[in-house]
Amino acid sequence: MKNIKIFILFLSLFMLSYQTYACTVAVISGKYTKDGRPLLWKNRDTNYINNQIMFFNDGKYEYIGLVNSGDINGKSVWIGQNSAGFAIMNSASYNLNIGDSTKLSGLEGRIIKEALATCKTIQDFEKYLDNLPKPTRLEANFGVIDAQGGAAMYELNNKGYVKFDANDPKVAPFGYIIRGNYSFMGSSFGDESSGYIRYNTVNELFYDAMATNTFDTQFILQDVTRGLKHSLTKEDLYRDYGNIPENTPTYTFFYDFIPRRTTSSACVVQGVKKDENPEFATLWSVVGFPLTSIVVPTWVKGGKDFPNVLKRNEKLKDSPICFAALELKKEFYSIRWGRYASRNYVNINALINADKTGIRQKIKPYENKIFKTTKNKLDKWRSNGMKKAEIKAYYDEINRDLIKMFNEEFEIDLN
Repeated sequence: MKNIKIFILFLSLFMLSYQTYACTVAVISGKYTKDGRPLLWKNRDTNYINNQIMFFNDGKYEYIGLVNSGDINGKSVWIGQNSAGFAIMNSASYNLNIGDSTKLSGLEGRIIKEALATCKTIQDFEKYLDNLPKPTRLEANFGVIDAQGGAAMYELNNKGYVKFDANDPKVAPFGYIIRGNYSFMGSSFGDESSGYIRYNTVNELFYDAMATNTFDTQFILQDVTRGLKHSLTKEDLYRDYGNIPENTPTYTFFYDFIPRRTTSSACVVQGVKKDENPEFATLWSVVGFPLTSIVVPTWVKGGKDFPNVLKRNEKLKDSPICFAALELKKEFYSIRWGRYASRNYVNINALINADKTGIRQKIKPYENKIFKTTKNKLDKWRSNGMKKAEIKAYYDEINRDLIKMFNEEFEIDLN
């Protein structure tokens, strides 16, 4: 075990110089989820750690999605859903264009934005990809779900794409497709790409969820997105350090867990059943560093009236919820002994402890309430219809509760 940890430390120091973008993503067929609705998940890892949610009505369909806080005009979207029930996200891949010297554009966020504005189904998205000029100057995995039951992952390189259908048991025997930062159709599984350990960890968690019929949004956002199990070292930081008293700084090496230092946000789109109104599709967003942030649901039908804590604040130059999460992240990453120690060691006691006063432990009861209340509202809306006034009232309630929570629990003023 000690030798493995030493190896990972030296590997991480080497890889820090080029691991700029490293997401963990998945597409899950509604045939295999707890409530029969497809799911689209993205843990976003990037140097752009300031994120916000934006609403758009500049295309054929209205849409809502995750955007960099510095992207004031919303030129790129990194995961989102539209009024037709179509949703899309991506992860960077590093092994699809090996040997091809064509310069990449880095415009995956533009692809997502354009697809949200124009696509209703995964077939529409395939037509969109077919019409891209070649070489595409792209190297990425795109996950997509729609309101017709479609759920697929597309590996896109300079020459074209390969589709992996989550509804096909030959392709996805348990109904899910996971990707890190490599593609299955890539020409190499070596040091050109990354995310293998994260992939294995997610796969183990997903497999257990399938076996116990617990595959839903809350499981992904609480047990996977914030999961602290490591499939290589067999560590579980919640298990290993949760019994230490509060205010006992306890440092541990933190690398290649599902949440990472560069994880800027996490989102799940909960789609709809085939004959269900697409307006019920829900974007569940954990904006900001996931271990210190909290989930907020949004719907396209709610328009631009979603909670202000998710919107860019001109004073903060960030969304308030992301600002708060980054402030709390400083307590988790509290080491200041040089470049590498500050990036790779965390004070786990700030997150969890025996006295239940850790950051994650304080936030989770509020988050559980949001999940429960939202589920009840969705059940009601699916029976009686979704009214904008009711959505707005719920948004206002969430906004008040979160401002109060960050102030009372952490003395962070978001007013």
